Amino acid sequence: MIQFLVVADECRTAEEVVTELETLLRHYRFDYYGIIRQPKPNENPMGLVLTGRWPEGWPETYIAKKFVLIDPTIRYLGQAQKGFRWNETITAFKSDPHRKRMERMMMESLRFGLQDGYIFPVHGRNGLLGNMTLGGKPVDLSPVEMTLFDAVAKKAFWRLLELRRETGTLEEATQVDTRMTRREMEVLNYLADGMTSNDIAKILKISNHTVDWYMNGIQDKLKAKNRQHVVALAFRMGLIT
Repeated sequence: MIQFLVVADECRTAEEVVTELETLLRHYRFDYYGIIRQPKPNENPMGLVLTGRWPEGWPETYIAKKFVLIDPTIRYLGQAQKGFRWNETITAFKSDPHRKRMERMMMESLRFGLQDGYIFPVHGRNGLLGNMTLGGKPVDLSPVEMTLFDAVAKKAFWRLLELRRETGTLEEATQVDTRMTRREMEVLNYLADGMTSNDIAKILKISNHTVDWYMNGIQDKLKAKNRQHVVALAFRMGLIT
């Protein structure tokens, strides 16, 4: 890993960085990986991958079944400051109303050979900018290796962006107006729990009309297309976990 951290700066193309990274991942026996930018509102998720290799059919299944809305690893990513293991996240959401869907997603991933893995967040001045995901057969990493892989994730992420001349646009992309009032955050979190306007109105002791007014404000701030899109964007941007 230390060799990669040194050699990555000497690479002259993005392809060379990917080659060096894949050599490292083969050494650790990771079958699949992805280096992914954090999405901004209305951005096509398929254009977020800087590089990666996944089981055939898994990306299509993940998108078709809208797993991004309940993926515990993505939800946990919003609050993580360092790398973590996939299977640790289910425990963190043991009382979540979407727990059963999360477990079904994990079972589905097993069919594609994604038995276990890790995610390492990459942060910038404006918050979460992306992540490096590693997966396949179970691999046990020591605390020191976890720390070094955090450094590898950051180096690979930024080096790929530098070589593709995309670093400036990435920082600009994160400057979205996500300043929420206390009431908007309450509504947003209840919406993420699957509640309807009626449910939220009863809990907050306000009218359905007022709930919808808050929702419209949140939707405008996130530039979301609908309520489902609001929840997806809020998870991706780390506003809710």
